[in-house]
Amino acid sequence: MKLYAILFAAFLLPSAAFAGGKHDHSPKHGGIVVEAKDMDYEIVAKPEMIQLYLSDHGKPVKLDGAKAKVTLLNGSEKSEVELQPAGDKLEAKGAFKVTKGTKGIALVTLAGKGAATVRFEVK
Repeated sequence: MKLYAILFAAFLLPSAAFAGGKHDHSPKHGGIVVEAKDMDYEIVAKPEMIQLYLSDHGKPVKLDGAKAKVTLLNGSEKSEVELQPAGDKLEAKGAFKVTKGTKGIALVTLAGKGAATVRFEVK
């Protein structure tokens, strides 16, 4: 009987440890959250601006030296925009074709950490 109790405890402990380590993936800025390379990327895509917020286990990421290039796809139309640091986010202002169904690819480069590719779709 003790062996079953030990095996049961050994099975439950790792899952309990992982459950406590989860972080919230819900949008904080009204955008779309995508997880890539152990980081969360929240894309806020609007016709007048594109914003990208980065967090690592719920904590904002320092954006010194960061940049991103976002490619927007609307059917056969393709447009690209460069995002630059603007406070706690990467951002570009202008006129963008962003509607329900717009797909996007963001290539995000962080100083000293390399690049990540993030795919999203506006719902």
